[in-house]
Amino acid sequence: MTERYTAVLDRIVDGETAVLLLEDDGTVVDERVLDVDRLPEDGRHEGAVFDLELADDGVESDDDGLEAEDDDLETMSYRPSLERDRREEAQDRFDRLSERLSDE
Repeated sequence: MTERYTAVLDRIVDGETAVLLLEDDGTVVDERVLDVDRLPEDGRHEGAVFDLELADDGVESDDDGLEAEDDDLETMSYRPSLERDRREEAQDRFDRLSERLSDE
């Protein structure tokens, strides 16, 4: 069975390992760790947003203590417009909070 998620690139460890946070309806529900080389080249930066389709749920540990995923990744596509929208929404929230604090 295939599961679909929105994933955000949380961080890249040692330039080789990507840590993705999987979201379902805006809530982080899981984490996936994979080689940076498996990411689309234009999405290899913190905060990049992807659509993911996952199959099997196999997990194994690597030497760094991170969990390396088996080949459960079926498809991954970079979503630059969704990334931009999310960044703009976060900036708007920050701006609104800053305005309220400065009025006190």
